[in-house]
Order: sequence, then structure tokens, then C-alpha cells
Amino acid sequence: MKFMKLGIRPDTFYTEEATRTLISDLRGDIVIQVNDTSYLLHKFPLLPKCGLLQRLCSESGDSNNFTVELHDLPGGEEAFELCAKFCYGITINVSARNFVPAFCAAKFLRMNESVEKGNMVLKLEAFFASCILEGWKDSIVTLQSTSNLPEWSETYGITRKCIDSIVEKVLTPPSKVAWSYTYTRPGYSKKSRHSVPKDWWTEDISDLDIDMFRCIITAIKTTCIMPPQLIGEALHVYACRWLPDTTKKSPLEAGLVPQTEGLKEKNWLILGTIVSMIPGDRGSVSVGFLLRLLSIAYYVGASPVTKSELIRRCSLQFEEATMSDLLFPSHLTSEGHSYDVDLVVAVLESLVVLWRRQPPTAAENRHFLGSIRKVGKLIDSYIQVVVKDVNMPVSKIVSLAEALPDIARPEHDDLYKAINIYLKAHPDLSKADRKRLCRSLDCQKLSPEVRAHAVKNERLPLRTVVQVLFFEQERGSKETNHKLLLPELIRRGTQALTAGNDEGKLKVGPDEKLSRREGPGRTTIARTSERDQQKMKRSDGKLPLALERKLAISEIEEVESEKEKEIREEGMSRRKLEPKKIVSKGSRSDHSQDRVRER
Repeated sequence: MKFMKLGIRPDTFYTEEATRTLISDLRGDIVIQVNDTSYLLHKFPLLPKCGLLQRLCSESGDSNNFTVELHDLPGGEEAFELCAKFCYGITINVSARNFVPAFCAAKFLRMNESVEKGNMVLKLEAFFASCILEGWKDSIVTLQSTSNLPEWSETYGITRKCIDSIVEKVLTPPSKVAWSYTYTRPGYSKKSRHSVPKDWWTEDISDLDIDMFRCIITAIKTTCIMPPQLIGEALHVYACRWLPDTTKKSPLEAGLVPQTEGLKEKNWLILGTIVSMIPGDRGSVSVGFLLRLLSIAYYVGASPVTKSELIRRCSLQFEEATMSDLLFPSHLTSEGHSYDVDLVVAVLESLVVLWRRQPPTAAENRHFLGSIRKVGKLIDSYIQVVVKDVNMPVSKIVSLAEALPDIARPEHDDLYKAINIYLKAHPDLSKADRKRLCRSLDCQKLSPEVRAHAVKNERLPLRTVVQVLFFEQERGSKETNHKLLLPELIRRGTQALTAGNDEGKLKVGPDEKLSRREGPGRTTIARTSERDQQKMKRSDGKLPLALERKLAISEIEEVESEKEKEIREEGMSRRKLEPKKIVSKGSRSDHSQDRVRER
């Protein structure tokens, strides 16, 4: 960083009784009040160079110990002291860090050429044009310092000149970049590489605050020279620098601090500005970056407009996502599960809406069909990961499975694997939840190997097993699978019915018929002939009506038997708790006689 040295005298300023003065044989004759600091100085070195002090002193007349209040001086005490030392010839150093307050204060005090030749304003302007604007990092540091005096910097043209200088250097071809820059990407070494990377400028401008960064990006976009991918990379670097990292499971590991109101407002502003600056070109930013911004939006509580725009952008590029792009931890303390499933479901629902709006063009439909099937494969793999979480509720898995349209899954093998993993991780799952989980499974889209495994899977509901068996027989595998799979159904049905009703009787006859008696009624699940199956087949691809009714009756009986069992157990527990009642024989006979009389 370059600096300019002015003056040759040593610094003799000191503080005495809350007043700043300097060592001198002459007594001070002017007091200048700047905010809370008083300066006891001399008129003869100040007035020849400061046009403002000349006018103020001429208006007050020739009075000793003249006092001037400069509370609105830009830059405050530090800027005024630089100007005062320049008037005394004391050595000062001006750099990109203190140029803005020094220049604004000098302009305010009217230290220009009309007052005296070679004044401070002229020297600062020469340093600004020849050193600061010609340098890369000096221009960025100066532009950043203008945020402390935004109105003064705009008035004197400092902000605009710095922005123009930075944009001009950003648009310079990488082969002509001769200045120093910061580039700390993994795997990059300036010693081993001779060519300058195309995004060499992105890290340095990320030091700016969001308003100045927005001005730089907007100016770059208006030139229509920079590729959208490089603008997207600059947005990515800035987001990584200033927004919280929501990809870590632990808040301490992610560096997440409690969201105070001030920090929330800052994050809202940064996130909303970045989203508004994303180029409209597809592929300007990766879908992984968009999903991360969406996760941050949920974490910081961004506006609905910001969330909706991010969800829309994510759905447009969702086919490009990978598994690592979707695995965001849930930061809500109220939810015990580890993964943010709602984020993925929101993007999927937006994708389905876009799919339904597609025009009936054959070529576009083929492209979108391939894209949505690729997404379906990714989602089934994602489900297989999140179902391993023991705290993941069934509703989240069902919403994920049902968010995709039917055409997204030409086969359901991966979905079956995910359901099986979930049932293993949740052995205490209720029957209702197991049925709800398996409802999204289409048994017709299972491969023969998976169907054979499903029939023997003790964790699946009986209805699902019956559906697998029926569609297996429909496919014409009678000689092999019919002999192997139907006894499995009989065994599973036997276990389900005997467990459901202790009073019912289960009989397996020589002709492999299942019968269940319960009072006067009787429900029978029998093996039908091929001709009967053809009569019972339905056109909608579901189970036959007769088999559906039998399964429904069986499920109703299971529920009723469970309720009866609970009532019996509750009655037994009450009898154990209540004291035994002793009833005499006489009283019983009298009661019976009363009943006969009533008849």
C-alpha cells in the first residue's frame, strides 16, 4: 500500500487538561472546538492555508482567544489534526486508509489553491489520482473507507472514481494483470502457476460492505463484458465470506452465533442483495450454491420473496444437484431429526409445478422427462440416507416420497430399499404408520428380485405383501413363483390373524385355503383359479375388488380384535386394583327371584 509523506517538522502535539496543543514559545490565540476535543493553536500558521478560518476570523474582528466551533467537520478530530499539522509543517503520512477523512476535512476548511499555492487539497488530489486510483488494493481500501463519510465522498466524487477504477481493472484481461491480488483457493499456488486465474478479483472485492459490493457488481454487469459465471463466482465468494455456514451439524462447528436483531437484519440485507444480483442466465451459479442460500434463508428467517425466488431458481437446476448438495442439517431445536427435509420438499414441489406448466412439445417433454427421472433417482438415494435417522418422523418420509409425480420413478426398487431401511431403524413403528409408509410404493414397478424379498419381509404390512403376490401372479410367473410365494402369503396371513384375535381359529387345509371363524360369521381367503383372477382383474392396475374387500375385512377384524384385547386387559387390571366384593348366596337368590317376577 502506497503512502504520501508531507512536512518535515517533528510532531509536538500533546494533551494538557483535556486540551490538545503543541510545544511553542508563543501563546495560543485561537481555540477550535471539534466535537469533545479543544485545540489551543495559533492563527498565523492556520489562517494563510484555511479559507474557512479566514472568513470566520474576519467576521469576528481582531479579538484574542478567538473560539471556533467545527462540530460538523467531516472526519472529526483525527481529520482536523492532520490538517492542522499540515499547516504547521509537521510530518504526516497519508495513505488509502486515511485519505477520505483528510481530503473531506481539507475541502471543508477550504485549503485549496485559491487560498495559497501548493495547498493541501492539491497535494491530496495528486496522490489520489497517481497512487490510489492506479493501485488495485488501494482503490478497494479507499472505497471501503467512504462508508464512514458516504455523503461527503459522493459530493467530492471519491466513490465514483474508486468504483470506475476497480471496474476497469476487473475487466482487464488476465494476461495483462500486473498488480498484486489475493487468491487463496485450495490447490492454487502462484509459484507453480504462471497464468492469472479469471476470477482473480473476487476475493479482494469481498472485503467491501454489501452496498459497495453491489455497486461494483452492478457496474460490471452493465458493461455486458464479464461472463455470468464469473459474476456468479464473485457472489459465491462474498456469500462464503459474510453469511453463516449452515452445512455443519453443530452450531459451534459451523461458527453460528445467536441471531441478535442487528445480526439478523445484516444477514437479511446481504442475502437479499446477493439473490437480487444473481444473473438470469442458467448455470451462472451452481445449484449447490442456490441450495445453500436457501438453507441460509430458512436459518436467518429471510423474507418470503427471497425464499420463493431461491426455491424457483433451485427447481430450474435441480437435475444438476448431487447428494452432498441436499444434506443440510436441521437447525430447529424443536425438531429432533438431523436433516432439513422441508427444504428438499419445497424445491420438489416447485419442480412439479414447473413440470405441469410445460408446453405439449414432444422434444421439450422428452428433455423434461429425462430431467425429472434423474431427480427421482436422486431423491430415492436421498431418502435412503435420511431414513437412517432414528428421529425422522414418518410424515417427512411420506412427503418426500409423494412429492414426485409417478413418471419420475420408472421403477420403485430404490424406494422399497429406503422403506425397508426405515422399518429396520424404527422397529417400534405402529401398524398405521407402516401402512402409511408403504402406501406410496407401487408393487407393479418392483423387479422380480425385490418382489421375492418383499414377500418374505416380516416388516411389511400384510396388504403390501398381498399386492406383491397378486401382481407377481399377473405377470405370469405361475409355475415358479406361484408355488413359492403363495405359501408365504398363507404364513404371513396366519401370523397376522392369530396375533389379532385370540378367540378366532385358523385352519390350513390340504387345498391351501385359509379360514377364520369368529362367532357365526366366517371370512375366507382362498386361492382362486386363473379364470377367476381374470374376472376379478380391474382396469386401473390395483387389486381386484373382491380381494380388496377381503383385505379390508381382515384389517377391520384386526383393529376390532386389538380393541377387544385392550378392553379385556383394562378390565383385568381394574379387577386387580378394586377390593373383592363378598356377595352372600341369599342375596343372589333374592336377586334372581326379583328378575323372575319382573318377567
